[in-house]
Amino acid sequence: MANSERRGLLISRGWVQAVIIVLLFGFTVLGILAYRTYTSEPPIPERVVDPEGNLLFTGVDITHGQEVFLRNGLMEYGSIFGHGAYLGPDFTADYLHRAALLAIKAYGGKSSDQARFETVQDFKTNRYDPATRTLTFTTAQASAFHELEAHYRVFFGQPSTKLGLRPDAITNPHQIDNLTAFFAWSAWAAAALRPGLPYSYTNNWPPERLAGNQATADTILWSVLSLIALLGGIGLLLAAFGRWNFLGWHGRERKAVTFRLPDQVNLTPGQRSTAWFFLVMALLFLMQTLLGGATQHYRADISNFFGLDLARILPFNIARTWHIQLAIFWVATSYLAAGIFLAPMVAGREPRRQSWLSYSLLVALAVVVFGSMAGEYAGIEGWIQRGWSWFGDQGFEYLDLGRFWQVLLSLGLFFWVIILLRGLRGRLKQEQVGNMPWLFFFSALSIPAFYAVGLLARPESAFTSTDFWRFWVVHLWVEDFLELFTTVMVAYIFVLLGVVEERVALNLIYLDILLYSAGGVIGTMHHLYFSGEPAVHMALGAFFSAAEVIPLTFLTLEAWSFLQLGARQESKPNNPFPHLWAVMFLAAVGFWNFLGAGIFGFLINLPIVSYYEIGTALTPNHGHAAMMGVYGMLSVGLALFCLRYLIPQEKWSERAAKISFWSLNVGLAWMVFASLFPLGLMQLYHSVRYGYYNARTLKYLTNSSNAVIQWLRLPGDVLFIVGGVLPLVYLAWRGVRSSKIHEAEATLEGEVLFKEVVEPGGARW
Repeated sequence: MANSERRGLLISRGWVQAVIIVLLFGFTVLGILAYRTYTSEPPIPERVVDPEGNLLFTGVDITHGQEVFLRNGLMEYGSIFGHGAYLGPDFTADYLHRAALLAIKAYGGKSSDQARFETVQDFKTNRYDPATRTLTFTTAQASAFHELEAHYRVFFGQPSTKLGLRPDAITNPHQIDNLTAFFAWSAWAAAALRPGLPYSYTNNWPPERLAGNQATADTILWSVLSLIALLGGIGLLLAAFGRWNFLGWHGRERKAVTFRLPDQVNLTPGQRSTAWFFLVMALLFLMQTLLGGATQHYRADISNFFGLDLARILPFNIARTWHIQLAIFWVATSYLAAGIFLAPMVAGREPRRQSWLSYSLLVALAVVVFGSMAGEYAGIEGWIQRGWSWFGDQGFEYLDLGRFWQVLLSLGLFFWVIILLRGLRGRLKQEQVGNMPWLFFFSALSIPAFYAVGLLARPESAFTSTDFWRFWVVHLWVEDFLELFTTVMVAYIFVLLGVVEERVALNLIYLDILLYSAGGVIGTMHHLYFSGEPAVHMALGAFFSAAEVIPLTFLTLEAWSFLQLGARQESKPNNPFPHLWAVMFLAAVGFWNFLGAGIFGFLINLPIVSYYEIGTALTPNHGHAAMMGVYGMLSVGLALFCLRYLIPQEKWSERAAKISFWSLNVGLAWMVFASLFPLGLMQLYHSVRYGYYNARTLKYLTNSSNAVIQWLRLPGDVLFIVGGVLPLVYLAWRGVRSSKIHEAEATLEGEVLFKEVVEPGGARW
């Protein structure tokens, strides 16, 4: 194609217009909800006083208490408003329950109905005066505050590791006072009625009978409506695809494709540099799984890690911080490498010195990974006092790394986009903006753009508004825009393999964008039912998050075609399919997408279930099945696809890829069904029957029944690490050691991965 020519849009402009409308609608609604967040979040009073006007604590104390909570990594130990880790208590529920018990005692004891009534009145009545910005506690509430200061002084000053924290975790009396003020404020917001409404700032969460908290009408109504939305949406989708083949997608698995042998495919220097990315990815994956095993062991036996008191070296909150951060890092490393590897195949060429930029990116990534991990350790251990939020532990779950490292990571991701733009520039000039090369670029650009939104979450800002922006990263970045980049990359791989025509793949990409964005953008709010947001966030979050399951159902149906493709091509001895196990991992993505993100995710997204469940074992059950099952399996699949070209045929191990596939999938299934799912159901039952506070206590978590189920997970974890991760490390090491040598500059042919495609009936193209 001449440079002056520009290829027209391959599909109807209606697809582009529909995507623009859906995205504009979704982000307009999010903008309105952001405004409502700032105008309706629980107020932080300037002063909190007792009935005589004596000062208990100030708004500055609350903010400083939040900073103590974050600086010490307590969000990776327990939680606030249900968000955080699951070994320690939810400190909102913990303070509220303990304060209510102390109030009942002050009013006459548990046997007195009047004492219970007075306590409910104390906690439900909103005594905040917006004119003076003063909150008045009752005498019983003020007395409870002072007693709980002493309780938390003992709790965080434990000289042992029996709680999973480092010994003497927080001993500064002023910090304990501030921390208690933060907990007290969150408990007040959880119980006190919103002005003019019959429920609290957190929609009556947590469930706490002693303080009068019970499920609201909104919680039940929107649970029912979200179920209706799910069933209706899936029915319409299946009806549409059963009646019309408007994608032209059916029957593609019957094509017979003749592939180029991987050794016959030219590789550019930039593509060869990705071998090091995949080795780093595999090693980070190994580190993450080992840390995951350590964090799991805390729930089975807190103070004895096979004879070692691990918390003195690696407290639970540090281990979990690293575990979550490494999950993001190793998945991101695979995505970066796959993008760099595919770009020359998309463009047909690679500019000079692209490999230099690629290696520079890898070095920068290593600096961010290990620099942020060192900062997190030093921050939580208390070695960084000044600038802790910049160079230590910022403390937000999934955004634990210091802001300095967060900025560097954002810049590194933008640098990656520049590398891709440099390689794709010539091809982009030849394409209409709505075609696949531009979608490849736009989807890559969305990754740093929406990760950078996390910089709006600041440790000194109000917790509710901070959590709003944090979940733009946790949900919107992961569940919408990483899904978008995933869809584009997978579609491009099948186009490059000759399995799917570009026009058909483009239709599928636009359909997935519509389906994901229709539910996924506004569905971000399903994380924020009880974080101090108004009820409209719950209504929209529940209804639209139900629609997120619909594309997952569609992709599960499509996964069968991937399996058929692999089986069909592999059965031909004279035409071996080089990517059987990469395709198998893609098929696994479809399965885990439906199970982990769809079924397990929808289960806990129902407001009435989330009301009793948030912060219990069903949350990590969904998180492991969705994060590892979708993005983890995809990352491994992308690595195997690229490594198949980087490793010569005589050094490639199909057996290692096979063992890795089955071990990772069986190990993950074992992890979910033998441990996390039954533990989650038991904890949910306990929460409903005995109370949320009780279900989050260490006494319940470490009881004998739970401990047995925790130990049952061990064989699955061993299989996952030894059989799943180590073979991947082995293949990645071979990729570095035996990557093929090519010309310093390479111009790739248009059809680099296949020779011809035979349509049903014998037609060739």
